[in-house]
Amino acid sequence: MTTKENKAAEAREKVRYSDEELQMFKELILNKLEDAKREYQQLKSAVTHSTSNDTEDTSPTFKVLEEGASALSKEEAGQLAQRQYKFIQNLEAALIRIENKSYGICRETGKLIPKERLLLVPHATLSVEAKNKRD
Repeated sequence: MTTKENKAAEAREKVRYSDEELQMFKELILNKLEDAKREYQQLKSAVTHSTSNDTEDTSPTFKVLEEGASALSKEEAGQLAQRQYKFIQNLEAALIRIENKSYGICRETGKLIPKERLLLVPHATLSVEAKNKRD
């Protein structure tokens, strides 16, 4: 291939996803967002015991091991809730990129992130190539 042919091939290369493809990604992200928010609320209520109908928060307990296990599970639930909240923020940012029509473009290489990657990680902002360079 000559240099002129290479440039012509690059010009024909897709620079962004079509509106139909963006709509498909938007529906995928909205479904994931709904599930993520539901899970976040469950984790949050596990930390605060807001949905508890037992005597856990009123009866005194003298079992140190149980208290330790309870504190540990609260801490774990809190960490999971933080991770879930960050995931929700990333999904919401992906929705903004869809509206801006910049969704699916690697922020380091400027190339289109493969559809297969976005189906697995819909909030991705880096291509596998760029991610591997960082790690």
